[in-house]
Amino acid sequence: MPPTLCIQAGARALAILRDGGLKPETIKVVAGAAGGPKWLILSHVDRFLFGSWVTGRRSPLHLVGSSSGAWRFAAAAQADPLAAIDRLERAYIGQRYDPQPSPAAVSREARRILASYVTPRTAAEILGHPCLRLNFLAVRSRGSHRRRLPAGMWLRMAAATALNAVKRRWLGLLFERVLFHDPRALPPFYPMTGFPLRTVALARGNLVPALLASGAIPLVMAGVDAIPGAPPGRYWDGGVIDYHLDLPYDRRRDGLVLYPHYTDRLVPGWLDKRLARRRPAAAHTRNVLLVSPSAAFLERLPLGKIPDRTDFVRFRGRDAARIAYWRKAVDAGASLADDLADLLAGGRLRSTATPLPI
Repeated sequence: MPPTLCIQAGARALAILRDGGLKPETIKVVAGAAGGPKWLILSHVDRFLFGSWVTGRRSPLHLVGSSSGAWRFAAAAQADPLAAIDRLERAYIGQRYDPQPSPAAVSREARRILASYVTPRTAAEILGHPCLRLNFLAVRSRGSHRRRLPAGMWLRMAAATALNAVKRRWLGLLFERVLFHDPRALPPFYPMTGFPLRTVALARGNLVPALLASGAIPLVMAGVDAIPGAPPGRYWDGGVIDYHLDLPYDRRRDGLVLYPHYTDRLVPGWLDKRLARRRPAAAHTRNVLLVSPSAAFLERLPLGKIPDRTDFVRFRGRDAARIAYWRKAVDAGASLADDLADLLAGGRLRSTATPLPI
């Protein structure tokens, strides 16, 4: 059977793999992309990584995500990650909507999902985890924002699309990057350049609203205001700037970035999806190990693709059918975890990995 996984590595990552293979302590950062329901294909990979592979690790392991990547890692960093991933997966798959849900209705569902697995007790576990350090990204609107006029966000996103098409950094005229970070230390990829940057330490009182903000998709959900400990303003999905996390991981040159991803392409920002020329900075991918489903695996999935937000339209008014389809995709993803475990146990990553295109 064709391989289920595509393993790609930056130049330094390839050298590290070929020199000593991959051990949990070799990894300094685990990255998780935005992408809505696409994360479901990685649910079993997360169970393997955080439920067994990194357990017993002593040195800090920094997690960084945006949107659904942040939500995944808020489950992974709990004392019982397997139970937390189960709760997140069950609540996320169980989303139900009217045929034309309002942004307020979608935000209510998002709060329900978060409440299913992030509680005061588990928030304390996340923020005090012995080795995992949760970090995630959102954006904050710059300038005036007319909160009672929905057309204001349409205009802002239209302007963002036009500015981004010319130069990605011009998004910084409308949005600033916000890094919510573990309160014990800033992560090794700080500081980040290219956009105005705010940093906010996580605490029990702001963890849930910050996670909600990180996934607040413009025009689909309501923005998030008044996050405790954060500057005043309206916060939105981190994927606007950091869709697939084009970050300076290699700043300290002392380890690998493990990136379990749902695709073999790295897209810097959400608005870059249709801009084939947009690639992450070459310096940012040198120590990245990208693990993604192979084309052959995708062809065998129901509908020949992983879950995504278009499914809400495809299955409009048929939530039960969408839920069944998503569950089949999650079950299929178990083979990704099994094959990754086999590659790691057999030390075969070094012979399987190919250069990561830049």
